[in-house]
Amino acid sequence: MSVTIQTHKNSPEPSQWPLPSAGFFESLLGVVQHLHNGQLLREIYIKKHKLLSSDWTAKHLYLETTGKSRTLQSGLALLYTFLPDFDWKKINIKHQWSTIFCSGSCDCPMRNHYLEEEQRRQYSLRVKNSHLERTYVDMAKIVGIPTRQLRASNPIDSMLCHFCHNVSFPCTKNGCIDIEHFKVIKTHQLEDERERQEKKLYFWYALLAIHPLLNQTVNRMQRIAEGKKEELFVLYSAHDVTLSPVLSALGITEARFPRFAARLVFELWQDGKKPREHFIRILYNGFDVTFQTLFCREHNMHSSKPMSALHPLLCPGAPERSVPEDHLGKSVCLCFFLLLGVMGTTAGFTLLLSLHRKSLL
Repeated sequence: MSVTIQTHKNSPEPSQWPLPSAGFFESLLGVVQHLHNGQLLREIYIKKHKLLSSDWTAKHLYLETTGKSRTLQSGLALLYTFLPDFDWKKINIKHQWSTIFCSGSCDCPMRNHYLEEEQRRQYSLRVKNSHLERTYVDMAKIVGIPTRQLRASNPIDSMLCHFCHNVSFPCTKNGCIDIEHFKVIKTHQLEDERERQEKKLYFWYALLAIHPLLNQTVNRMQRIAEGKKEELFVLYSAHDVTLSPVLSALGITEARFPRFAARLVFELWQDGKKPREHFIRILYNGFDVTFQTLFCREHNMHSSKPMSALHPLLCPGAPERSVPEDHLGKSVCLCFFLLLGVMGTTAGFTLLLSLHRKSLL
């Protein structure tokens, strides 16, 4: 049994990948979590909002993953419990070689410039932290590798996996990695995030890096708003290095470092009385962050009128769980989810859902 993979034109990957066993690269807990996420989203978007009918076809879906097999596994786990009457033969997944999903618009010297400046900022902050350096030296002695090699491996990813899976940190004959090591590195990470927001280098990188993906998103919104019926469900299976710049570019600065199974959601709503009017709301981990975005902060969050077509309108509360009174009579046309999975390293996927109904009543 196999799932069809359509590769990017510059990708060396084959056009057919065997359906992977989740045990190879993704933890069992990660599989279970994505199966659970799929069930939750199915209750909301399939059973309640009728996103897809049982006779859905491949043209109703757009699915894309990165070159890492764990992103494919994560997406398939969620799709298995999310889609009504799941059918492997209807699943066509495109392979994207870039983790920022820039497709054919990846050549951007200024984006690389800001990324290099941001990396220099990170290095400068790190060398100033003598406590962090002593921690790296101690950890390197324990695991028996050079300090430079351990530092370059970004051990926080591995330590987060141990911590979040409730697994003991590793021990060797030279000692044990312990919670104090973890605290030092995590504290520095939080300090790095604060300085990153102040310096704005990452923000400028994020704007340029994520522009192709956001542009694709807007184009899909426009097509749905014009009445197109295809690609009602879109899934981008990605990583934390995909989600982080999206959050930064949107101006959602309170999000901090994305946790496992995090999700970012965009919803396009259609006014039931005025079908030509559409409104956007943005959600992060199930909570409305529309008015934290750069382009919507100054808008009256309690207004019943939209800023303009394809601009955000508040939908208060935990949006995946309920429909507020001021949205009854409006139909959801489009939704996006960016989720990170519990796997060997931080990874996950973005979902773009398109709901098209005449009324929620």
